[in-house]
Amino acid sequence: MAPPSVRTKKRLGQHFLTDMAIAERIAHSLTAAKSRSVLEVGPGTGALTHFLLRREDITLYAVEVDAEATSYLRQRFPELAPRLVHGSFLQVDLPQLMRGRFCLIGNFPYNISSQIFFKVLEHKDSVPEVVCMLQKEVAARLAGSPGSKAYGILSVLLQAYYDIEYLFTVDEHVFAPPPRVKSAVVRLTRNSVPALCCNEALFRQVVKTTFNQRRKTLRNSLKPLLGDATLSHPLLAMRPEQLSVAEFVELANAVEKARSGGG
Repeated sequence: MAPPSVRTKKRLGQHFLTDMAIAERIAHSLTAAKSRSVLEVGPGTGALTHFLLRREDITLYAVEVDAEATSYLRQRFPELAPRLVHGSFLQVDLPQLMRGRFCLIGNFPYNISSQIFFKVLEHKDSVPEVVCMLQKEVAARLAGSPGSKAYGILSVLLQAYYDIEYLFTVDEHVFAPPPRVKSAVVRLTRNSVPALCCNEALFRQVVKTTFNQRRKTLRNSLKPLLGDATLSHPLLAMRPEQLSVAEFVELANAVEKARSGGG
């Protein structure tokens, strides 16, 4: 059976890696130090899968949304077939599929990469490591530091629970079809924070609310969350991109205290 066509790749919004040296480098960027089980997202034609299956220290699972690609993978890698799921990663029941802790790896489709990370956050205590290739702009956003233009919602939410490393840049010509932008590979490693010292749901709400109005100072962007409550805090004069994760935790606690009447 022939690999999925270029038309299929375009329809899925995917750009399949064709450079085997880069595929091997990505496969070996995964340390898998905290879990033997590894789930590959969107293996496509199997460039990365080929090298992952050669690693004796991991047990590989995969999720592929396209039926044509799934059939091709089952024929090319019969040893993977029992652990290859045809479906969308966003809809897969991860606890049922993986049964414990697992690492995540893949060439993430550009159009759903943010959604993949939000799902990772839902299962952060089961996912100790993520290695992925994605649009360079998104990679910079994940690894962005306070004060940079790239720093945003994903930066804060992911850095609260993961140490993020920008590993290397990947040029356009190593994909079929070639994307219009460069890509990058990043590694996320679960940090030692079991839980934030605040109401985590409110923390997420504060981060999203303030960054959705990032041109405003926090004093103005937080008004919808405060309602009639009054809050006085030095951080209110700042804008969201200036705050570290720890300062967002501090801010979430201050908002919760103000809403409960603590001032």
